[in-house]
Amino acid sequence: MSEEIAAPASGSILVVGGGISGLTAALEAAEVGYEVFLIEKNPYLGGRVAQLNQYFPKLCPPTCGLEINFRRIRDNPRIKVFTLAEVEKVEGTSGSYDVSIKLNPRYVNENCTCCGDCATACQTEIDSAFNFGMNKIKGAYLPFEMAFPARFVIDPAIKDLPLDAKRVAEACKYDAIDFDMEAKTIDLKVGTVVWATGWQPYDASQIENLGFGQHSNIITHMMMERLAAPNGPTKGKITRPSDHKPPESVAFVQCAGSRDENHLPYCSYICCMASLKQATYIREQYPDAKVYIFYIDVRAPGQRYEKFYQKIKQDANVFLIKGKVAEVNEEPGTGNITVVAENAITGEKIHQTVEMVVLATGMQPTAAGAKLPADLKYTEEGFILNDLEKGGMFAAGCANKPADVVSSNQNATGMALKAIQTLVRK
Repeated sequence: MSEEIAAPASGSILVVGGGISGLTAALEAAEVGYEVFLIEKNPYLGGRVAQLNQYFPKLCPPTCGLEINFRRIRDNPRIKVFTLAEVEKVEGTSGSYDVSIKLNPRYVNENCTCCGDCATACQTEIDSAFNFGMNKIKGAYLPFEMAFPARFVIDPAIKDLPLDAKRVAEACKYDAIDFDMEAKTIDLKVGTVVWATGWQPYDASQIENLGFGQHSNIITHMMMERLAAPNGPTKGKITRPSDHKPPESVAFVQCAGSRDENHLPYCSYICCMASLKQATYIREQYPDAKVYIFYIDVRAPGQRYEKFYQKIKQDANVFLIKGKVAEVNEEPGTGNITVVAENAITGEKIHQTVEMVVLATGMQPTAAGAKLPADLKYTEEGFILNDLEKGGMFAAGCANKPADVVSSNQNATGMALKAIQTLVRK
């Protein structure tokens, strides 16, 4: 009786997206022997996790998990990383895809030592996209301290400012500044594609009754992560934007754009736990501060999250109010915000005035804004549907459905296996 033996076919794996799902998929495939091309549109790897202060399940900083993954990538010659890269075209069939990748210029080459002299010399300031526009940074910058690749980036605007461009170039002792870099396209031949294109916070300004963009002391939960992070715009000190005052009271508004037929009809999965976690940020920095959490339902999936929820409920300064927020109003002169909601349990109409409001904005797939240049199927909301029978291309993590870091890692491992199976012939 003969036995069928699986053997690897010639072919590589393309992973699109360098967030936690993309990193996991790339590493799982490369560490069992497959060539992987990992591409990321930002100038750094790490995705949304890199922007967090802490993440579940251990409430550790992003450096905890990312440092290990970055080291594994550096040590693995089978992984080729392209940042500032975008997929322009994917053609072909399962097992044989022709892919065109556009590489945008960084204006900094491999000679960079991260000395920072270019940033010191640069006089142009830009809004920090990493900090959601809450502060300004130099036009020559390192995305964050542990950025991978460890190399500065020059904002394209500097190239069009001759005096500043000259200052930046002359400041570099290592000949790392190259304003002659241009966008270029590379072509790859791969056997399978893992789409790990991640998510973006729903645009809170679209939710008119919640006041984001109208009142400065209303922020989103991702902005709160940056405020609490040691490398954030306030070096980890949580203060309200209008006057940098330590907040004595904070309201969290759940389902800001989620479970709403006018915005995102689905549950975004992470929002409840994000607000409960951020309540601990407030309480640790300000032991006397009051925290009000307005919710529809508290969803704490799994025993560990349920324990965390029960722990937060025991805090005498945290008030959980079951009721959907109808409107918010700013008090003249103080910058304080009054949150209006109906308590679904007592029927009482609540007017709660606080010094700052945090909106738990929904999770929207990146592909919702612009479909990817490949033969893919999507849900109405823009999540990529996995056609496992057809095979060849697979969506991992939040590109496929709302998920937390743990679930994204598990899913990405599974999709790496599916990609490998595409390359294996019996």
